[in-house]
Amino acid sequence: MRTRINQNKEQIFCDFRHRWVRLTPEEWVRQQLLHRLVEQLGYPASLIAVEQAIKVGEAQKRCDAVVYDRAMQPRLLIECKAETVPLTQKTLDQAVIYNRKLNVPYLLLHNGLQSVLVHCPSGKAYAQLLPYSQLIQD
Repeated sequence: MRTRINQNKEQIFCDFRHRWVRLTPEEWVRQQLLHRLVEQLGYPASLIAVEQAIKVGEAQKRCDAVVYDRAMQPRLLIECKAETVPLTQKTLDQAVIYNRKLNVPYLLLHNGLQSVLVHCPSGKAYAQLLPYSQLIQD
């Protein structure tokens, strides 16, 4: 991953958005996770939308990332937090609210130290991340 200092602010190049973005602790976690999904678990980079805009009530919100299948159906909603932010019920609630619009089968909460992957229809939680091939089987 490429980083730089621009106007005294640290930036990272987001390969998924094809632009430089401010390097915050949460952005670092997100970029690390997305690269792991692509490089180690076979997720097609072209099927990952970063900061996916959705409307929740009257408010415009942004999902950290959404992974689609080849038919462009959303399969996974990703909510990232900085390493210093614990994954709590509040984090899950945020993802569930976003998922009311997207209706994905999987939610992934990640803070760089811990990942929680939840299968929405069953409520089953996974101890590890799923390869893309398994994610799209449902």
